[in-house]
Amino acid sequence: MELSIKSGDLAARRTPCLMLGVIGERQLTEPARLVDQASGGYLTQILARGDLDGEAGRTLLLHEVPGLKADRVLLVALGPQDKLDRKSYHKALAAAFLRLAEIRVKEALCTLHASAPPSLDFALALRDAVTVTLDKGYRYEATKSEKKPPLALAELQFWLAADNPKSLAKEALRRGQALAAGVSLAKELGNLPGNICTPGYLADQARVLAKAFPALKVEILEEDDMAKLGMGALLSVSRGSRQPAKLIVMNYRGDKKDAKPLVLVGKGLTFDAGGISLKPGPDMDQMKFDMCGAASVLGALRAALELKLPLNLIGVIPASENLPDGAANKPGDIVTSLSGQTIEILNTDAEGRLILCDALTYCERFEPAAVIDIATLTGACAIALGKVASGLFTADEALAADLLAAGERANDRAWRLPLWDDYQPLLDSNFADMANVGPREGGAISGACFLSRYAKKFPWAHLDIAGTAWLTGKEKGGTGRPVPLLVEFLLQRAEAAG
Repeated sequence: MELSIKSGDLAARRTPCLMLGVIGERQLTEPARLVDQASGGYLTQILARGDLDGEAGRTLLLHEVPGLKADRVLLVALGPQDKLDRKSYHKALAAAFLRLAEIRVKEALCTLHASAPPSLDFALALRDAVTVTLDKGYRYEATKSEKKPPLALAELQFWLAADNPKSLAKEALRRGQALAAGVSLAKELGNLPGNICTPGYLADQARVLAKAFPALKVEILEEDDMAKLGMGALLSVSRGSRQPAKLIVMNYRGDKKDAKPLVLVGKGLTFDAGGISLKPGPDMDQMKFDMCGAASVLGALRAALELKLPLNLIGVIPASENLPDGAANKPGDIVTSLSGQTIEILNTDAEGRLILCDALTYCERFEPAAVIDIATLTGACAIALGKVASGLFTADEALAADLLAAGERANDRAWRLPLWDDYQPLLDSNFADMANVGPREGGAISGACFLSRYAKKFPWAHLDIAGTAWLTGKEKGGTGRPVPLLVEFLLQRAEAAG
């Protein structure tokens, strides 16, 4: 879809569909008021009938509005003024896009961003309009024999009021498009089935990204390479699978050569049956989403590359399957990680931390400015926070503040949970340096405590996205989270380095 900025007299603008907002009980937004004046009060007369009264997301399509060059006017309810927030704004944007898709117009002019909630600055309101619209246009069809007809909407224009700088608007569009592309990539990878999206497939996707963006350099470590390094924890997980594990390393240098890189580490379990500690059968199909941490790293990197961020950025993805087999991990086995620390495997379904711990140790060679790992790590985090917020764990106050702020601005929130030393004894083992799982209580915290033992040589944070990476039920599918949070974090770091 082509996106562009348009300015000038709305009444004189030729377009198949002009989108205008209405607030509360028949209150016209500023762009709608200008159009109403040009139409001799026609919009006011229509709204007086009450057809648009109600909550945000209601729409009303008008034809041949007097005094306008537009073929149609789509009125969109933003909800009551006292309840106009980001949620209702997004609901209105989504409803408007779906109505455009229904009437199959090829082009439209949007003004809804000009009436966004007061909490959003102009650039963020416009960026949200882009990301919500493009996100609603995403459709999974990779494994369907019958494809839906392509979306008719080929161009979406955004109106720019005279007092808004065009350069700011263009940058908002650029950021919104890059973010939407990253989210779409993460969604698509998450939605693919485990027999297609294997560790090797993820490695291929990294190569595809490098081909599209020559600034990205990719190295794939095979199992022999990992064995020589001593990645006993990671390789112990892949022994139960016929799919060889991969350690995918993606290196983007957008800053000075000596500038320390930021490193994103994504858990890449392309299917998790639980190993010998087999998961229950119901909903096991959703364990294809256990690689959403990896998908979010690829998505965030894609956005950073599109934006040519002035950062040194490295993505690391330990990728494997976790299946039961004669060679698979057994409860009671002890493995030695790359760090030299030994791990007693009490539950083979706590495998994500086994592949992540070796990846975190591997990151030491980069002398990173910070490392953030992203993982669908624990069901306990999903129980604690539901599908609203991702769990954030870190002992670094500045890093915590930056990530929480990025999540708020990106509308991809995280909630900080404790990482106190009081919880470390949950991992005590009589036979190894640590157990790979603690008791049921504090499961998300003990998982983060485990990872913290491999992240002592750099600033580090852990995002547990088990509750936010995908939806279930009728809306089952990947969400693309936390790509928005990660991209906003990278944008803020790039601007601070400035």
